[in-house]
Amino acid sequence: MKRQKEILILLSVLWLCGCVPESRYRRPYAYSAYRTNPYSTNLYPSTPVYPTSTVSISVVDELLTQRPYELLSVEAWFNDYAPGLVMKTPHYEIYTTVTKASFLRCIASHVEAAHSQYERYAGAAGLNPARSKVYLFADRMQWESFTRKFARDQAHMFVKIQEGAYCYNDSCVLYDIGVEKTTAAISHEGWHQFASRNFVYRLPSWLDEGIAMQFENTSWSSTGPRFDAAGNPYRLNSLRRIVNNRCAMRLTDLLSSSPGQVMASDRTESVAAFYSQSYALVRFLQEAGNAHFRSQYQRMVRDGLYGLWTLTPEDRRIASNRNCPRTLEWNSRVGRQLFEQYISPNPASLEAAYLDFCRAIVGQ
Repeated sequence: MKRQKEILILLSVLWLCGCVPESRYRRPYAYSAYRTNPYSTNLYPSTPVYPTSTVSISVVDELLTQRPYELLSVEAWFNDYAPGLVMKTPHYEIYTTVTKASFLRCIASHVEAAHSQYERYAGAAGLNPARSKVYLFADRMQWESFTRKFARDQAHMFVKIQEGAYCYNDSCVLYDIGVEKTTAAISHEGWHQFASRNFVYRLPSWLDEGIAMQFENTSWSSTGPRFDAAGNPYRLNSLRRIVNNRCAMRLTDLLSSSPGQVMASDRTESVAAFYSQSYALVRFLQEAGNAHFRSQYQRMVRDGLYGLWTLTPEDRRIASNRNCPRTLEWNSRVGRQLFEQYISPNPASLEAAYLDFCRAIVGQ
């Protein structure tokens, strides 16, 4: 026993002096992955800035001893930003520099619960089996630094985000903005990630964003997170301001708009109107008139999942090819066309009913 202690002490001294390879002196469960960089963007450098010794062992131990059933493994993430970990769940790989074990357990449970909700909403389960990637940083500085490498020529657009997240190249990227806001952001972007990976056709913006906002509001119970689209305070408060100020977008304009288009206008109220009204429109199609439009709406979503929309050959090509840019013209044309095919051939005829529904859900 004494001899073993002496050997361990000697190995420790030699390793600190750089004489023993790190792989000879590390905890086996946490530091086995990502020594070789599979990407060309240097996101996972083979010689990490932050060596394994700086990763808090107590955080790993707490995660593994008190881990939720969704958390399958914890490993080291070697990166340029801070000591990091990779958490694997059945459907996600979460690369993170956050070191709060309780927060990480919450995230692991939350993303899996959200994934179940996405499958239920789409009306299908057991789709793309590959894990989705999530990058969760401890602060905005790390997030911005990563974004400039990861998103490259698109980074200038993403770094304008004040608080929140983005989905790019099938990855969700965000930073810690508190438990409530972080889980809302990861749920929202998680839907975009799920839809991109599983739907044959890309969704027009009003539908894609409208659905994503249905998963933002959650509460926790002994059984885990519970999603409540009707109680989303952020979207309801925004919608209430739009209604009170009488600056709502016309329904026909909403169907033809996109986030990039309204952001380019540099008008805060236009951005707020697009998002809050898209949230309300998706609820309107499921709830209004004793769920009068629900079956048509659900069929529209499922047909997008399986590639059954009636589109022109060019629109079909853009809808199904993720490498082909989703142009503003395509979004404008298809966004309204789907509504006319599945919901009403005359969207303007539903304008009054839709605005009445908006007033009703904000208590006006």
